[in-house]
Amino acid sequence: QGMDEPTRVFVLRHGQTAWNASRRIQGHVDEPLDDTGRWQAQRLAQALAGEGIAAIYSSDLQRAHATALALAAATGLPVVTRADLRERAFGRFEGATPAEIEQRWPEDAARWRRREPDHGPGGGEALTDFYARSVAAATVLAARHPGQAIALVAHGGVLDCLYRAALRLELAAPRTWQMDNASINRLLYVGQGFSVVGWNDSTHLGMARGGPS
Repeated sequence: QGMDEPTRVFVLRHGQTAWNASRRIQGHVDEPLDDTGRWQAQRLAQALAGEGIAAIYSSDLQRAHATALALAAATGLPVVTRADLRERAFGRFEGATPAEIEQRWPEDAARWRRREPDHGPGGGEALTDFYARSVAAATVLAARHPGQAIALVAHGGVLDCLYRAALRLELAAPRTWQMDNASINRLLYVGQGFSVVGWNDSTHLGMARGGPS
């Protein structure tokens, strides 16, 4: 397998947590999947079982790890956990809703909304640092598997960084794309970087978008 062979990269957001449902900022807080999230992880695993994935890498936070374990069970592969695939650290914002953040820390909230690259919300990770970490982690892993397919199970923020990297979008550009829980996002990696093949595919979650009725 030549080094110029592309790597197919499935970038997967974890299944739903109770904090996702109540729109609380999670960051590095280690929230588990809720019932819907566990159901989504199973559906995701079934959808990807036949894709010929060669390796599964996951954030070490349990919401991502549990999602990755469902895929591991469907493929027979181990899960390799990596702290560099974690969500952005949000400091004191963690556990709060956007409305609570606006109320408690209006100045910090405004800088966060403006996507100021050097701002670490609530004393958390600066956007530039988070972006560099996420893209570097994905690049290292994709470069290991030329001509193969890999799964990266991570978080909305990480997916956002990789989407921007693939489309060469500014960090400060407003987000206009979706990143649903347990969605399938397809990238290709070659030596020059990433490109988007397909984004936010939730067809495997069917009509029951919210999970089992």
